[in-house]
Amino acid sequence: QVQLVESGGGLVQTGESLRLSCAASESIFSVAFMGWYRQAPGKQRELVATIINGDSTNYADSVKGRFTISRDNAKNTVYLQMNSLKPEDTAVYYCHVYIRGLPYWGQGTQVTVSS
Repeated sequence: QVQLVESGGGLVQTGESLRLSCAASESIFSVAFMGWYRQAPGKQRELVATIINGDSTNYADSVKGRFTISRDNAKNTVYLQMNSLKPEDTAVYYCHVYIRGLPYWGQGTQVTVSS
């Protein structure tokens, strides 16, 4: 069973930055798909960003230009750098990976942006 542990969430003010981390319990070297999703209260979980095959990134329109997804295979970790945060970014953020064809989710980390 693969474990994904997220960290880095917190309470910040509008315009500030946070970096989320998602550490996997095993090597991600061969993992093709890694992504970040978020779920705000009363809303469905939505895609935030993905990184495929190590270098192909994709972002939700609402975060383009502000968020950056990256991965460090040596640390088995995927990151989400979030800049210029807005109150509408408030949500629980989850990392999501496919390892050997099976989907795994982290437990989520809360991000709250105050106005």
